[in-house]
Amino acid sequence: MTHGPAASDDASIAGDSWLATAQILVVDDEPGMRNFLVRTLAPRCARVEAVGDTVAAGRLIEASHFDLIILDNILGGRTGLAWLAELRRDGLFTDVILITAFADLETAIEAVRAGAADFVLKPFRTKQILNAVVRCLDRAALRRENFVLRRQLTVPARTQAVERIVGTSPQMAAVRDLVVRAAPTRSTVLITGESGTAKEITARALHEQSPFADRPFVPVNCGAIAADIIESELFGHVKGAFTSAASSREGLFFYAQGGTLFLDEIAELPLAMQAKLLRVIEDRKVRPVGSDREIPIDVRLIAATNADLPERVADGRFRADLYYRLDVVRIHLPPLRERVEDIEPFTRMFMDQLTLQLALPPLPISTSVLQRFEAYPWPGNARELRNRIERALILGTFGEPGPGAPAEPRTDDLADVEKRHILRVLAATDGNRAEAARRLGVSRKTLDRKCAEWNAEPSLDH
Repeated sequence: MTHGPAASDDASIAGDSWLATAQILVVDDEPGMRNFLVRTLAPRCARVEAVGDTVAAGRLIEASHFDLIILDNILGGRTGLAWLAELRRDGLFTDVILITAFADLETAIEAVRAGAADFVLKPFRTKQILNAVVRCLDRAALRRENFVLRRQLTVPARTQAVERIVGTSPQMAAVRDLVVRAAPTRSTVLITGESGTAKEITARALHEQSPFADRPFVPVNCGAIAADIIESELFGHVKGAFTSAASSREGLFFYAQGGTLFLDEIAELPLAMQAKLLRVIEDRKVRPVGSDREIPIDVRLIAATNADLPERVADGRFRADLYYRLDVVRIHLPPLRERVEDIEPFTRMFMDQLTLQLALPPLPISTSVLQRFEAYPWPGNARELRNRIERALILGTFGEPGPGAPAEPRTDDLADVEKRHILRVLAATDGNRAEAARRLGVSRKTLDRKCAEWNAEPSLDH
């Protein structure tokens, strides 16, 4: 028995903001219904594929990503519900609209339990199926957006990140040029630089200026996730994959679909996860923990580190093949002490931002204040400068003689600048060289060699 669609309804479809970029898979064994859905969706969507059975559908799902599946419940040899339950057990979380001509309460309950996002009864009008598609796409986008927002205490408004790459130095002009060149591509970008040099802001700027700026930007601090759960966090897991896996869960790659996944502190990734990340980059697929199915992904990767990755590769702490995969386009953010001309624009930007946030009157930025700021090496870079401005606003004065430490005469000798910076970090860690090396992003061996050259105090760590 063939069930054709009802007459089409050309009424406008509200809220179809995600429809134009959607990739949709239709699975129905009736040629008439497949043709109708393709004619309805193809002019409105980025891509529509239609097949008559779950075997062909499975091949397409393994080959590429889909935002939505429209699935007939009565298929030759099996039900759509059974196939949907199988997909969910394998860790595929793509939204599914179930369509059927034989609806009852039991089928509707089974559809919800199996994980269907919507349920449409045949015959249906064009407007009905389009509204169902738009609802699913909007809900999926909202779910991802809410997830990302919950992971962040503060989220800069779109375009703010671009505006916050400030500075008149040649180094920052080169950074802005690289951002403009790399942003339109899907190429992997590696951002390097000391802590506080605005690596995440640069990553956001890359995303904001990309063709997929309206898709999620998902930041991940690789050093803040325990080694035993990072695979599940990134790739997701299926129910029963491990002791505490009471239900299936999407990973961060899922939430970044179509957008950007920012892997901060990539050097902290355990070696076992480095191998798995390398495979994801090469195959463009992830395997949820406990699943036998690999799921295609459409994600742009940006990585960042304050460590010396070539040195870690030489020491065997970072995979050389992963390093070369990440280092397609490199953007290096120089420390603030190497671009003194950028201190004034940073100071004025932070003053403008913080006076609004704190609802406090701005402080005058005098020539003497700027001179003191320019004479200080800023081991914490822009982050330390921002904190200094915030403290000054709260106290009502910049204080004397300088930002947290006596100002020293500035020299142009790079070795002298390096020595002052390293000794300040050592002082801040009470002589703990292991901690100082971590903050500086160098190896302990390198720091010990420098201290021996300067006859510095012996280490206080154990």
